[in-house]
Amino acid sequence: MHESVLLKESIDNLNLNENSIIVDCTLGYGGHSSEILKRIKKGYLYAFDQDEEAIESANKRLSEISNNYEIIHTNFVNLKTEMEKRNIHPDGILFDLGVSSPQLDEAERGFSYHKDAKLDMRMNQEQKLSAYEVVNDYPYERLKEILLKYGEEKYAGSIAKAIVNNRPIETTLELAEIIKESVPEKYRNKSHPARKTFQAIRIEVNDELNVFEKALTDALEIIKPGGRVCVITFHSLEDRICKQIFNKYTKIPPELKKLPMIPKEYEPKYKLIANISPTDTEINKNKRSRSSRLRVIERR
Repeated sequence: MHESVLLKESIDNLNLNENSIIVDCTLGYGGHSSEILKRIKKGYLYAFDQDEEAIESANKRLSEISNNYEIIHTNFVNLKTEMEKRNIHPDGILFDLGVSSPQLDEAERGFSYHKDAKLDMRMNQEQKLSAYEVVNDYPYERLKEILLKYGEEKYAGSIAKAIVNNRPIETTLELAEIIKESVPEKYRNKSHPARKTFQAIRIEVNDELNVFEKALTDALEIIKPGGRVCVITFHSLEDRICKQIFNKYTKIPPELKKLPMIPKEYEPKYKLIANISPTDTEINKNKRSRSSRLRVIERR
């Protein structure tokens, strides 16, 4: 398994001490959570995930370090509700929005355009909507819109048309081949022609952008003064949402900028701490990290 990208930078930016109460919104296979647990000997970790397989694997890993944690088996869109239930205001909150390598690497999960599997792509295997329904049931216009919006795919129209004309489509490789045949040859040679379409379908299946926007806004609301929220994004759509929300919470309203002194109640309650891209060494170790970025904000 690849070491998580920007792992050290994100852990360092959480400003951990041994009593810290931390939330890892994206437990995955426990890469970040295990590093956090080692450093919060008297603190506590709450970790969210909806993937049963990941939870089982991470639980084994974490239990060897400490018992000071709870895994919450739900989507992180429920962050605020779950923390309010426990009456917790964390010192740090982490989001690592990359799909974990094992999910991508296990053919049967249907995330990969390199391995054959039934179309699936569900992070939560109990939910109804999967990639199969998106690919086979969505009308042309809606498919095209998803590919444009979530994949920023310039050949969205011809790909959507090819999908509709070749239904039913059962597997990942079948879909990848249809996409390949529907784009110009020069486009095939740049990077895998199915990459953006698969990303778009995955985002649609898991409602990733809306979920992230709500959870990030909630995170800023529940974090303690002095606490930090660290976000690792892997594509421009997530990064744009993160940047816009962070700017909104840290900027002075434009109409007040001309004042000689900003009234106390209008001073931003949050400040930007970091905006970090991976080093060449990290990119060489893990090609998936090319587009990753870490943004950090602190509540004053």
